[in-house]
Amino acid sequence: MYRLIQILAIGLFPLQVASAQGSISGNVSSGANPIEFAHVGLLGTTLGNATDVRGDFRIDNIPEGTYTLVVSSIGFETQKKTITLQSGKHLVFSFELGEQINALDEVVISGTMKEVSRSESPVPVEVYSKTFFKANPTPSIFESLQNVNGVRPQLNCNVCNTGDIHINGLEGPYTMVLIDGMPIVSGLSTVYGLTGIPQSLIERMEIVKGPASTLYGSEAVGGIINIITKQPSNTPLTTVDVFATGWGEINTDVSVKYKLGTKATSLLGINYFNYQNPVDNNGDGFTDLTLQNRISVFNKISFQRNKNRTFSLAGRYVYEDRWGGDMKWTKAFRGGDEIYGESIYTSRWETFGSYQLPVKELINFQFSANGHSQNSVYGSNPYVADQYIGFGQFSWNKTIGIYDLLVGAAYRYTYYDDNTPATFNSEDFANKPSSIHLPGVFIQNEIKLNETNKLLLGMRYDYNSIHGNIFTPRINYKWNTPDKKNVLRISAGNGFRVANVFTEDHAALTGARTVEFVGALKPETSWNTNINFVKKIYTQDNTFISLDGSAFYTYFTNRILPDYETDPNKIIYSNLNGHSVSKGISMNVDVEWKNGLKILAGVTVMDVSVEENGERFRQLLTESVQGVWNVGYNFSALGITLDYTGNLYGPMRLPLLGELDDRAPYSPWWSIQNIQLTKKLGTQWELYGGVKNLLNFTPAPNSIARSFDPFDKNVVFGSDGRAVATADNPNALTFDPTYVYAANQGIRGFLGFRYTVR
Repeated sequence: MYRLIQILAIGLFPLQVASAQGSISGNVSSGANPIEFAHVGLLGTTLGNATDVRGDFRIDNIPEGTYTLVVSSIGFETQKKTITLQSGKHLVFSFELGEQINALDEVVISGTMKEVSRSESPVPVEVYSKTFFKANPTPSIFESLQNVNGVRPQLNCNVCNTGDIHINGLEGPYTMVLIDGMPIVSGLSTVYGLTGIPQSLIERMEIVKGPASTLYGSEAVGGIINIITKQPSNTPLTTVDVFATGWGEINTDVSVKYKLGTKATSLLGINYFNYQNPVDNNGDGFTDLTLQNRISVFNKISFQRNKNRTFSLAGRYVYEDRWGGDMKWTKAFRGGDEIYGESIYTSRWETFGSYQLPVKELINFQFSANGHSQNSVYGSNPYVADQYIGFGQFSWNKTIGIYDLLVGAAYRYTYYDDNTPATFNSEDFANKPSSIHLPGVFIQNEIKLNETNKLLLGMRYDYNSIHGNIFTPRINYKWNTPDKKNVLRISAGNGFRVANVFTEDHAALTGARTVEFVGALKPETSWNTNINFVKKIYTQDNTFISLDGSAFYTYFTNRILPDYETDPNKIIYSNLNGHSVSKGISMNVDVEWKNGLKILAGVTVMDVSVEENGERFRQLLTESVQGVWNVGYNFSALGITLDYTGNLYGPMRLPLLGELDDRAPYSPWWSIQNIQLTKKLGTQWELYGGVKNLLNFTPAPNSIARSFDPFDKNVVFGSDGRAVATADNPNALTFDPTYVYAANQGIRGFLGFRYTVR
């Protein structure tokens, strides 16, 4: 009996100790989404667990004491919390993890027009989350891209500061900008429409470098930028993001989620940007930064349907009033030749959506429409234009064994009218708006050869009502190791583009140069090859390293480039009598240490050249070297995050006005660097601030030629129409704001806050 009591006592003792020990439980999420398989553990012990499908976790049998609780998940920021646990107590915690600057295996859609994990995509897709853009907050998508490797926001005018997006040295018209996969930003908005998208609504941005015309048609020659907005069902109830700079810029982003009945959720976003503080630090008499007053309203509705079929509908309206020019300019001088100013009124609406048909097969209908009205004056030169684009597309996705088929039919209608020679019929001396019909069909077959090899074949046929038949094929191959830590992608494809000079090239509208066309402009075509290799390294001390390298080569025929040099008083447009080549290499490095330090850096070295009539020369306004970096560190004990971002550009060849022009023919090496501190205050507030353009870099003060005589009233012209050197004009210059490579805005501080209600 005594022996039995001993055994029972020994057996019961651990149970009594366990019951006296403590436990913890809780939930891990990102926004409104639970995070499955997140690791939750106590630092320095073997105690830990993983979250379930609901993001819930529980750890039992924890001895009394003080611990560091660590929560981590691949693709999300690690969080640490100091806890004190008493015997017999149970603590409950809730963790919300922010996304990493560059997540590892996101779901992407841009490369193949269907959802696939990034590591499985045969097309290389770069993904940048909202966390990446928070490291350097800006009032527009245009400025946000300044820290993406191989992508550069290019200013096209020193006066009104409009611009476009370059990818691997190719100008903005070669890049198609999509919102939720829809071709919204095109034509006129290539120059004027890259602003006003509320950043509080952006979930992520996907970038594909190289031709994507097989899936997306015209304008996707250099690549695509796909802005993915948040799903209404997965967003907080309210977010507010406001910041101001020392120059007087104020930017406000507000988003509100609300219900529409029982089966629809809506997300409303409003962006307002205002800058009304004329500054002339370089002393040329002109505004260094255009004055702007812009409002954008965005609304997206997601409908709940049977069998989780998709149906979403969205709309956006943007109005902007901007001007730049002589510091003495007011609206009373708009369109006159007394005081020079460039004034632009933009009114733009968009609607787009996606609807999955209620049939057994996976058939989607995607649609979009937009209208863009432009009322502008450049000095005394008016530019008034209207553009309307309608787009519809059916796509059918079917998996048959190793074949994943995507078949589609699309139609795009474009209407364009303006007051320039682009829509003037010289035969009957009447205005003739452009009207283009573009029906097309495409097919894509993604073949899974085995677990480590995949082949993608695609082709597209379009019929342009003006230019006729257009055929664009593509081929992509992907190899990976079984653990997906090494991925090789090889691609080749064809692209095409139908150009419209006045909607795409701001230089055709501004300054004293006249526009001249040589022959009828034919569609541009290109062939592209790309090799991409990604390697992921996980070290024993939990350091993560990602290496992403690419080599690219694009060959253009029929390319249309503005000729500034044949005649300094003209911009001459014609199809290239020769060819153009864009080639180079790029490398991205992403390193994350367990102590909270993260570095994302990249460099691109490229050669963009033109060969015509046996002469080879470097393309204007194209850098040979670009570097970017994003360094972040989380001071967990203080609840403060430090972000240091920047870029570096090599010299660019600049447009001069002739042999006597004494301005530098090449830009210098230059860099824009920014620093920011972010402090979390509880679960709803964030306070952030810092300094932009730390080095206070600005271009040379003589960037605008003859800013004191913008109407060329004191320029003497010869019989050939060229400016003549005189005592008052020894360099034979005319007014010209196209000599631009960087913004004139110098160093400035900024301060802002974010407020979130979940």
